Formats: sequence, C-alpha cells, structure tokens
Amino acid sequence: MSNVSLGSDKPRLSFWQIWNMSFGFLGIQFGFALQGGFMSQIFLSMGASKDQIPALWIAAPLTGLLVQPVIGYLSDRTWSVRWGRRKPFFLIGAVLSSIALFFVPYSSALWMAAGFLWILDASINISMEPFRALVADKLPEKQRSFGFVVQTLVIGIGTWVASGLPWFVTNLGVSNDSTGGVVPDSVKVAFAVGALVFMISILYTIFSTKEYPPEDLEAFRKEKEKAKGFIHGVKEIFSGIKSMPLVMKKLGVVQFFSWFAFFTMWNFANIALTEHVFEPSNSEEYNAASAQVGYYMGTYGLASMAYALLLVFVTSKYSINRKYLHMISLIIGGLGFISMFYVSEAWMLHISFVAVGMAWASILSMPYAMLSSAIDGKKMGMFMGLFNMFIVIPQIVAALGGINFTYKLLFGEATINTMLLAGVSLILAGFANLIIVNKKAIEG
Repeated sequence: MSNVSLGSDKPRLSFWQIWNMSFGFLGIQFGFALQGGFMSQIFLSMGASKDQIPALWIAAPLTGLLVQPVIGYLSDRTWSVRWGRRKPFFLIGAVLSSIALFFVPYSSALWMAAGFLWILDASINISMEPFRALVADKLPEKQRSFGFVVQTLVIGIGTWVASGLPWFVTNLGVSNDSTGGVVPDSVKVAFAVGALVFMISILYTIFSTKEYPPEDLEAFRKEKEKAKGFIHGVKEIFSGIKSMPLVMKKLGVVQFFSWFAFFTMWNFANIALTEHVFEPSNSEEYNAASAQVGYYMGTYGLASMAYALLLVFVTSKYSINRKYLHMISLIIGGLGFISMFYVSEAWMLHISFVAVGMAWASILSMPYAMLSSAIDGKKMGMFMGLFNMFIVIPQIVAALGGINFTYKLLFGEATINTMLLAGVSLILAGFANLIIVNKKAIEG
C-alpha cells in the first residue's frame, strides 16, 4: 500500500492510472444510457401515456437525493487495508445494478417497471457517487480537471455504445417486435449486455486501483468511533447543507438548468424524435424508428467522448478557464436541442447530438472540477453527495409537471417542443456560469 495519504501532497498519476480508476464508469454509464434511452419506451409498451412518463421517472431522482449524501458520508468514514475507502461501495452498487438491469425489461406490469427503475437508480447511485470522490482523493489539485475529463471520456464511450445496443442487436437478427405490450427482445438483450459490462468494468477498477489511506489512521479511527450512529450522520449531513461553500450554491444554479434539460431529453427525446422525424404508422414501424433514434442519440456519447479526448490533451499540458469553457459548451448544447425542431432528414440528428454531446462532456467534468477545488478534502464524499441535490431537484421539478406544463405553455402541445424547452434550459445554464467568481474554482 502506498504511504501517500489523502492529506499530503499527492503524486501526479499517468493517463493509464487515471483511466484504470475511471474505467468502472463505463458500466455505470451503460446503466444510465440504457435507462435514459429506453425506459420511456418500456413504459409506453406497458400502456403508459406520454403525459405519465415524467411521473413514472420520479423515483429515480428521489432515490438519488436520499442515497448519494448518505453513501458519500459513509465512504468518507470507511477504510479497509484490503478494499480501501470508496471501492466497497463500487462493488455493492455493481452487484445490485447488474441484477436490476437484467430484470427491468422482463417487468410484467407498469408498476413493476417503475419499481425496477427505482431499484436500478438507487444501485447506480451507490456506485457512482464514490467515483467522483475518488478523483479528488487520488489526484493533486493541478490534475483535477484532467482526472474528471478522463472520467468523462470513459462515460462518453459507455453512452455511445449502450445507446446503440438495441439497434445493433436488431441488425444481428434479434426481434424488435413489441406486439401485445411486450418489451422487444432487442431491448432485453441490450439490458443483459449492460448488466454484464457494469459488473466487469467495476471489478476492473477495484482490482487495478489502490486507494490512499487516511493521513493519520489513528485519528481517523477515533473520529469514526465518535461519529457512530444514525443521528450523528443525519446531523453531519444537515450541517454540510448549512455550511456548503458559496461556489457550490452558485454551481447549483448552473446544475439546475443543465439537468432539467437532460432529464427532459431522457424522458422525451426518443418519443419526440420518433414521431417528428420518422412519423411511424404502426407499432412495427414505431419500434424500428425508436431503435434508430436510440442509435442517433448515441452520437451524443460519441461526441462527448471526442470532446473529452480533446480536453484530455489540453488539460494534461495547460491550465484552463473552467467557467468559460463550461458556459460555451452548454450554450452549444442548447442550440443542438433547439435544432432538433428543424430536422427534416434523419441524418441531421447526428449534427444536433454532436452539439448536445459537447455539453454533456462538460457537465460531467467541469462542475466537479470546480467544486473539488472549493471543499474540504476530508469531507469530499459527503459534499460530492450533497452536490447531487442540484442534479436531482431539477429532475423532481421536471417529473412533477415542470416539463409537461412548461413546454405546452411556452411552445405548444407537440411532443417535439420538449426539445425546445431543453434547449432554452441549457442556454440559461450556460449564462448562469457568469455568477461564479471564485478564482480557485475557475482556474485549473
């Protein structure tokens, strides 16, 4: 075990060391991409109406709101010579997520599918939150942007591959028929592959990455002993909410509009674009078009991967202005969403999703890089978990009617108007970066 500790100066890590510690995010993103791209299709195949879709998704953000701060708090107070600090939570989340992913498309009723989504999202959150903290645990300040960008590169690969899986297996001859309210076999196979990839990628990170021990192990054990008990944990979390740094609150505004936009996409992009671009006339045509839209949506994962790769090269050699990079990326993504309204040929969706992918890459890296420079390293897990509030609150608002009410009020009844709403929201997120003035957070 390395004698480097969380509190001392940390050595610079190579690209491949950072890649190894981030590789588990490939599986996490397989879970999120399959969930985001195809859960609405599963709900529709079981008889849900389009207006019911956001409410059926509400369990996912509610779960994240509860799970991530708790997991962050617990991982801050965990240490095992064999397993480390964050890795036990990677493994627990991976086992539960893989089981949930496999069984989601076999749901026999709408309530069962919604329940599996709840279990799946809770399990993914158990694995995901400690990955954010691990980057801050392992990397020196000057490598934070680089580390989160490498993590984003892995996420982009996962998004691209997972989003296109149903389309790919359909082309291999797997049935895409959903007659009688049955989830297509192509989706079932895709989710099974996702479950396998989730487990393997997490295990790869667990066995290829070592964590640093606490700086003062005896003091850590005494603090852990003193902090025992559920009530103490709740008090600590609420204390963290009260004492969160100003830069974290300002980033919360950016996150609100960013995640409202992407939650809108996950809820409605497949449905909206299937109707708007392909205009299917029967269920067979609809399923084929939906799989094709999933393939086009994968472009945003490919684009985020390419954009992240570019940022990997830049951040490995130069400091960047995180604030303005994030602002420009979000505005470009917002314009990508708006352009979907004007798509007349299916291939044009590639262009729209390239722009969305640039925003996605930035959302998955820049806010965390800015935040990690402004919080107490000893409470990194808890604060990263609390930061998740600014991801799930906009999703809850969206699910409780924020999407349905707002897009109809501003743009009209057509489902494609949800993409206009997503675009406007993402542009607002971009300009909200102007309120961030903390130099330590901005430069890196």
